[in-house]
Amino acid sequence: MSKEDPGYSGLILIEPTSHSVASLFKIRKVLVTEKTPYQEIMFVEIEEFGRALIIDNLIQSTERDEYIYHESLVHPAMLIHSDPRRVLIIGGGEGATLREVLKYKSVEEAVMVDIDEKVVEFSKKYLEFMHRGSFYDDRAKVIIMDGLKYVRETPDESFDVVILDLTDPYAGEVAKPLYSEEFYRDIYRILRDDGVMVTQAGNSFYYKDEYEYVYNNIRKVFPYTAEYWVWVPSFNYTCNFVLASKKQDPYEFTEEMFADRLRNRGIETIFINPSKLIALLKMGIIK
Repeated sequence: MSKEDPGYSGLILIEPTSHSVASLFKIRKVLVTEKTPYQEIMFVEIEEFGRALIIDNLIQSTERDEYIYHESLVHPAMLIHSDPRRVLIIGGGEGATLREVLKYKSVEEAVMVDIDEKVVEFSKKYLEFMHRGSFYDDRAKVIIMDGLKYVRETPDESFDVVILDLTDPYAGEVAKPLYSEEFYRDIYRILRDDGVMVTQAGNSFYYKDEYEYVYNNIRKVFPYTAEYWVWVPSFNYTCNFVLASKKQDPYEFTEEMFADRLRNRGIETIFINPSKLIALLKMGIIK
């Protein structure tokens, strides 16, 4: 963060968008900061975006637009699966991904694995407006553990859906194994025979090579894949997602099929709807 901007009483967050592009955010107020063994966590109030979680000076989620990212990450995979009962989330420390998963009454257990206990405790304490009590749902099971290790030690065919809410694939060498072909083969192994997986995959415009590394690794493992992307204002770029399935081709879904599943499952959303789901999936076909 820099010193005060002329004519403004707050601080400025300078956040890299790519290797050569950066975004500036006016910080109205720093509410809480905490250092963990893995990273620095900040709870701040950002001009135009409201309360926000920042980790290592990078915006993770903001009050104003977090639903765009979390709904886009969760619902395509959950809706494509015919009956999601056991769901694994890797990452997602603020609890908003867990919140969206637990909207499904069919879910009997949602296992969330995060390496940093401090992030989870921080989120429980300060980010109730994001997790909305999801940590305390009887169906939620939070495990503090390296996600890579957890997946390796998980028995075959344990989950219906796996949601990877991870740091970006270009965040460094620590992140790279979580986007490798070997890791996706382990994900395939722990999914049941009609299992579905989704991962966030950073941004394909600024980080084309890294994105293609992720997408191609997934295509080597899963018979059906789909890619889509969504503009997230606080990220100041489109966030890419890759959806993969063992049995169901996502492109076979129609708007009516998505509408039926949303209605029958009683899912209420702000951003995602049947027509938008179809439009998002079409983006992956038209390049």
